[in-house]
Amino acid sequence: MRRIAVFAFVLSALFATPVCAQMVSETVTVTETVIVDDEGATDNSDSGSARLVASAPADVPQGVASFGPFRVLDPGRAALVDVTDERTPAQFEAMLRAYPGIALIEMIECPGTEDDRANLQLGRMIHTRGISTHVPAGGSVRSGGVELFLAGKTRIADPGSEFAVHSWADEDGREARDYAADAPENRAYIAYYEEMGLPEPQARAFYAMTNSVPNAQAKWLGAADMAHWVTLN
Repeated sequence: MRRIAVFAFVLSALFATPVCAQMVSETVTVTETVIVDDEGATDNSDSGSARLVASAPADVPQGVASFGPFRVLDPGRAALVDVTDERTPAQFEAMLRAYPGIALIEMIECPGTEDDRANLQLGRMIHTRGISTHVPAGGSVRSGGVELFLAGKTRIADPGSEFAVHSWADEDGREARDYAADAPENRAYIAYYEEMGLPEPQARAFYAMTNSVPNAQAKWLGAADMAHWVTLN
């Protein structure tokens, strides 16, 4: 039996440093729906679920070729510049067939995903291929994009880059902290972080941090903040 978890949060537009963002009056409403089966695996095959955090868009490079949300910058680098969805793993594979030398993904504008299952699949593909991830100054990695950043063989975050994380909540209003630490709902994410190379204590600590902020809010981090929780290179 599957349970549908609906995540909805309202974010204030933020105009300050990545570490100490100040809220202003404009708001953006974001809704997230994720289906989790009884074993705790994320399954979005029926829902096409979205997990996004809105923000002021960054300048997006044109590149020499486009593959869904990816822009090929040169034979060794691609940029991620948009939302991922159910098509993105296949687009990623097509990009690597055309440009097999790509070893680095520049994470420029990464709002999250419209399909969480495909997004985690993409993260595993990035990790298996040994591709590194880099968030340059001004780059923004939010919500489901954070899972992709963690997939990098090496992870680089320049000063002036930003990240956004938040808790999830189910259809009954319960959030991650309302479940036992080893409940299937929580294990699915911790297992992914471990696959990405985080030791179990570090994976649990990072996951706890992302869920320390209620679903109606978001926690914004700078590069130095992220380095406190996961290993950066």
